[in-house]
Amino acid sequence: MAVGVGEANSGAGGGTLSELYQSSRRLLLKSRDGLEKLERFEYTWSSSSSSSTVMAADPSEQSFDGVRKDITQIQSLCSEMELLWRSIPAKSQRDLWKRKVEQVAEEAESLKASLDKYNLRHQRRMQEARERAELIGRTNGDSSHVLRIFDDEAQAMQSARRSSRMMEETLATGVAILSKYSEQRDRLKRAQRKALDVLNTLGLSNSVMRLIEKRNRVDRWIKYAGMILTIVILIFIWRWTR
Repeated sequence: MAVGVGEANSGAGGGTLSELYQSSRRLLLKSRDGLEKLERFEYTWSSSSSSSTVMAADPSEQSFDGVRKDITQIQSLCSEMELLWRSIPAKSQRDLWKRKVEQVAEEAESLKASLDKYNLRHQRRMQEARERAELIGRTNGDSSHVLRIFDDEAQAMQSARRSSRMMEETLATGVAILSKYSEQRDRLKRAQRKALDVLNTLGLSNSVMRLIEKRNRVDRWIKYAGMILTIVILIFIWRWTR
């Protein structure tokens, strides 16, 4: 790969384009493996009808959250890579990286769809298990404890799903804000170059030039402060949702 492409730096601090791509590929492999483990557990769980299996702790919840988190991270990396490949000057290299990033994004969407389908099946299994527990409880006169366990588990899962959705929306908002900052920075640079050309043409004094450069530095600090404030807000929202 050309040096100019491989060494391009991410505006969000995520590394070079090649590094982000390799990270996304590793996360795709990890997500596929996690999804396969969830489906194997689903088959094992469905094959067993003993009461001990129904009452056992479900390790798939932690795996589900891990796969969901990895897919969200892949989508974030795709957003960063899109900003980078658009800045590649060579059209052939730009088109090549565009196809690569789009392929990663499509695979991430496919994994997300499969994970959502698994989640729906899991919710149905939990509902069926709860209904069986209610029948068993009515028969044996000891259903309150079993129902309380499933109620707590269902509420915990719903809370985890809501938190996950909020984090995804917050992350998407943060990525969009950083993208806008990057676009504004490019526009400011172009405007500065045009202004300097005009000033040089008119032969204005160096004092005016220094005043413009000072104003540019102030604008840059304001931009950085806005980015830092956005990151602090995202961290606060993340800690609050947890």
